[in-house]
Amino acid sequence: MAIWHVRPTLEELHDWDRETMSEFIGIEYIEIGDDFLRARMPVDRRTCQPMGLLHGGASLVLAETVGSVAANYCVDRTRLRCVGLEINANHTRSARSGWVVGTARPAHIGRATQVWEIRIQDEAGRLTCLSRLTMAVVPVPKPD
Repeated sequence: MAIWHVRPTLEELHDWDRETMSEFIGIEYIEIGDDFLRARMPVDRRTCQPMGLLHGGASLVLAETVGSVAANYCVDRTRLRCVGLEINANHTRSARSGWVVGTARPAHIGRATQVWEIRIQDEAGRLTCLSRLTMAVVPVPKPD
């Protein structure tokens, strides 16, 4: 079952992230499914901590990015927007190089909140981070 109010294109998603943290650290959207959004992030100097491991905060940036973008395409964006309310993560395995891939799938899409599960895996398909993101669904502010 498709979750999208309007199914995005990869080009739209890349345009939306232009000149944001996502673009700066190299996040790239790679797949849009009927019920998921997938993006990848490099494990490099921009996303690692001083010991050479993927920074846990970078994993959270990937999780919140792919989850919040997906959430916003599940609502009528002329009337509503989704903003982060809470995020948590369990870091299960380190990564030192290559790419990690985050896949966001909804656990709940409601009128006032959405809950997303984001699984981040390394290039071998091993789980590196499991995150849950709660989004508030709010009206688009009226112009001043």
